[in-house]
Amino acid sequence: MNRENPVVEPVETPEPPAAPLFSVVKGQPDAEELAALTAVVLALGGSAPAPARTPSVRHWVRRQQLRLAPTPGPGAWKRSRG
Repeated sequence: MNRENPVVEPVETPEPPAAPLFSVVKGQPDAEELAALTAVVLALGGSAPAPARTPSVRHWVRRQQLRLAPTPGPGAWKRSRG
C-alpha cells in the first residue's frame, strides 16, 4: 500500500484594511482636491528625526582650554588625554 502525503497549501489570511489617514466630513471634493489635500497632510506630518550631531574638534579643544573634565560615556578614555 502506497500512501501519498497530501499537499498542504498555506492559508492566506486577509490583511485588515488600513485606518484612513483623514476623512472629509463636509463637502464633496473631487479627485484632484483630495490629492492636493493628501499631499499637504503628508508634508505636514513628522519627518525622520535628524541624526545626532557629533561634537566637533573645536568643541573638545574648547573643553581642554577651560580645563573641563570629559563627559562619561563610550570613548571617554580617548577624550581624557590632557
